Amino acid sequence: MTKTVIAYTDYKSPYAYLAKNLTYGLFDDFRADIDWRPYSLDIPSYLGSAEVDDKGNVVREARNAHQWRRVKYSYMDCRRLAERVGLVIRGPRRIFNSTVAHVGMLYAQRKNVFIDYHNLVFERFWKRELDIENPQVVADALAEVGADISGFEAFLNGQGVAELEHIMEDAHDRGVFGVPSFIVDGQLYWGAENLPLVREHLGS
Repeated sequence: MTKTVIAYTDYKSPYAYLAKNLTYGLFDDFRADIDWRPYSLDIPSYLGSAEVDDKGNVVREARNAHQWRRVKYSYMDCRRLAERVGLVIRGPRRIFNSTVAHVGMLYAQRKNVFIDYHNLVFERFWKRELDIENPQVVADALAEVGADISGFEAFLNGQGVAELEHIMEDAHDRGVFGVPSFIVDGQLYWGAENLPLVREHLGS
């Protein structure tokens, strides 16, 4: 029997980016249905916030020393992992709000261009080549992968945000608190390091 894996992701999470191709592998190896859902992290609530200029100088911050250590380690860790699989991760100069890009994800799913959109947004955002907060940039990304974007603005300003909010509420009801997260048969697994357990679950 085909199983469904609910996969929560956020374009501003480097760990979600690193888990993307591994998650595709669940379909390749187990023919599992992957139900991709956006989950917008509230990073300032646990890591504070900061902004740097083009030279890497901090120009604004609301982050304590412990939070800085966590952030610096996380990016070092992600870059090491990215190098192993041929991905590029350049830390963003500030914390982005991923709402617009996440509504774009929902729109891409309706237009049957999700995989191409998902790959494009992740890759370009982490190369600092795509602004996930800019509606026109997101619309252009949708158009580039073949979506009819004539209805995107209305979707973004109405149903799309409402649907995203519903997905977030449902995720919290399921116990989700971060990304990447995976739910199989009601069981929650957090982090790419738990994908071996997801695979074990699918193979049982």
